Amino acid sequence: MNRFLSNATNKIDAKGRVSVPSVFRTVLSALDIKDLYCFQDFVFPAISIGGPELLDRFERQIASEDPFSPQANEMSLLIHGGGVFTKLDQEGRLMVTDFIRDFTGITKEVTFVGRSDHFQLWEPQAFEAMQAEAREKRRLRGLPLP
Repeated sequence: MNRFLSNATNKIDAKGRVSVPSVFRTVLSALDIKDLYCFQDFVFPAISIGGPELLDRFERQIASEDPFSPQANEMSLLIHGGGVFTKLDQEGRLMVTDFIRDFTGITKEVTFVGRSDHFQLWEPQAFEAMQAEAREKRRLRGLPLP
C-alpha cells in the first residue's frame, strides 16, 4: 500500500494530539517517511501533509520559473511561508498546533483525508460540506459519481 486513500475522523486529546489513522501510518512506513512536510492548502481550508518529496516537487516547480517572477514569488510564499515540518510521536500521534487550528478551524476532532501521495487535515463539518459540494457539482455537470 503506497497511496493515502479514504478518510477518518479522530478526537484530539487533552494534550492537543490526534492519532493518525493506522492505514495512513502504514503508508508513511511503507514510503519510509519520517519527516512530515505540512502546508496550508492552496484551495481548501485544510492542511496538506506529505514527505519531504512533496516540498521538493514544489521547489522544482519554483526553480523552473524566473526566480523574480510573480509566479515563483507567489509559490514560495505559499509553500515556504505557509509550511512547516513536523513528526509523529512514538504512538503515531500528531500535535494539532495553532498553525493547524488557525488555518482550518479544527477544534475537537480532525478528519484525515487521503489525497493519493499526501493526506489532509480538515475540520470534520467543513470536509463533509466540501465533499457534498463536489458530488453535487459532478452531478450537475452530468459526470459519474465515484
